[in-house]
Amino acid sequence: MVEGSMTQGAGLGPTARTTAALSPFPAYAQPAPHENPPAPPVPGDAMTPGYTPTERDLPVIVADPDVPTVELTPLADPEAPVPTNGPGPLYVVGDVHGYLDELHEALAAQGLIDADGHWAAGNARLWFLGDFTDRGPDGIGVIDLVMRLSAEAAAAGGYCKALMGNHELLLLGAKRFYDTPVNSGAGTASFQAAWLINGGQRTDMERLQDHHLQWMARLDAMAEEDGHLLVHSDTTAYLDYGDSIEAVNDAITEALQRSDADECWDLFRKFTKRFAFRDEAGPTAARELLTAFGGSRVVHGHSPIPYLLGEVGSEDGEDNGAAAVDGPHVYADGLAVAMDGGVTMAGKLLVVQLPLSV
Repeated sequence: MVEGSMTQGAGLGPTARTTAALSPFPAYAQPAPHENPPAPPVPGDAMTPGYTPTERDLPVIVADPDVPTVELTPLADPEAPVPTNGPGPLYVVGDVHGYLDELHEALAAQGLIDADGHWAAGNARLWFLGDFTDRGPDGIGVIDLVMRLSAEAAAAGGYCKALMGNHELLLLGAKRFYDTPVNSGAGTASFQAAWLINGGQRTDMERLQDHHLQWMARLDAMAEEDGHLLVHSDTTAYLDYGDSIEAVNDAITEALQRSDADECWDLFRKFTKRFAFRDEAGPTAARELLTAFGGSRVVHGHSPIPYLLGEVGSEDGEDNGAAAVDGPHVYADGLAVAMDGGVTMAGKLLVVQLPLSV
């Protein structure tokens, strides 16, 4: 409707109009009627005291049988959206270590984010296996992306979750305790020194804010999804903290809340261990973890695949780079899957859908 438009003279015949017949007020400015206008006559019985128009003694109007009726065609129900049955597809991401551009590329290749970096996977489920910072150029940018995707995925009916890696423990310790001496198996150490030795980036520390610290400190250490036991480290040290997933997660969260330097260092030290599922004893160690916490296959990050396979001599791949990584490494009689593709040593940042076909 267009404001101020009125149709004038509609339906007027040739009857002459006199000034006396015209109201001195335009239609929209007519004086208000008398406050107590006389009530119109009520047909039939006069109104009785206490009468209300909702009582059942209202007159019944009988339909005239001579008036034709029109049979109405019932309208079809509007097409309801097709409900989504069950959870969406499951994806896992290996160690990122500050390589934000590579993460964007890997997530987009799986259709999990759009060209602008926003969640595009509907009800899909996405798990990060930890180690977001250190060694690479933009660890805080990686954390910011994961936090944002968590909110966007939840709004779309899916989820994006993350596990605690040993580098999250290291960054938390470096920020909280700095160079406070801690009891190390090799003598006196400090979180600050260990953080710098293990690829700590000063730009990450400068941009680290309270909400980043709170988010990291609340991360779970392990989870089980569709028969996959998800952890960061290829170690059995999780057994030291409880006999169920919930118990382990609670114990680690509580340890971080106590904020004792030596206790946090011991936690960091245990989750820096690796190679528990390699070699002849590997399948036994994997079964021990699966028996305690559930699942049929351990999926972990932490140990870069070239390092796990002995193709490089250190975690940093210092001896002439790393061999090409095409995808996850399944080992320990099929009970373990390594997901750290070695992005820090010219490898590949892995984002894969589970279950694997092998």
